[in-house]
Amino acid sequence: MPTAPLDLVIANAGITAGTSDGEHAEPEEQVRRLFAVNVDGVLNTVLPALPLMQRRGRGQIALMSSMAGFRGLAGASAYCATKAAVRVLGEGMRGTVAASGIEVSVICPGYVRTPMTAANRFTMPFLMDPDRAARIIQSGLASNRSRIAFPWRMYGVLWLLQILPVTLTDAIVARLPRKTPVAD
Repeated sequence: MPTAPLDLVIANAGITAGTSDGEHAEPEEQVRRLFAVNVDGVLNTVLPALPLMQRRGRGQIALMSSMAGFRGLAGASAYCATKAAVRVLGEGMRGTVAASGIEVSVICPGYVRTPMTAANRFTMPFLMDPDRAARIIQSGLASNRSRIAFPWRMYGVLWLLQILPVTLTDAIVARLPRKTPVAD
């Protein structure tokens, strides 16, 4: 049976967890599970697709990261780290595979109303409906944008946090609400 070639692959693997305990780090089992799903899940999607696209000389790969991948946050350091790994992987891949006709985009959404964010017990700034997020992603992919980060106001705040001295940003993010543990 003939198969259709891959034109677009969206590698979207993600779970979240957290801890509101200000004294203890996230449990080792939780950290390893987040990396296994969020990073290995993306790799398990991208790595088999890439050679198929390279043989054809075209295709598009999108890696789902998060705004959380721009700054480690207390209570969710493992989640932030996994999304940073995905972001940096995609950014590096883009330059590496462009010559073989493959387009790579990294998607960095803020808070989108989903079952995952429904578990959050804190105010989520700039919470967005899924349809609007999908339109932004679709437009960014159609334009072959390297980074599709939204909403722009949250992206701007995170960009600013990255250029400020770490001692200042540590003090700022320490005041943010912590993600409470998510039950399995």
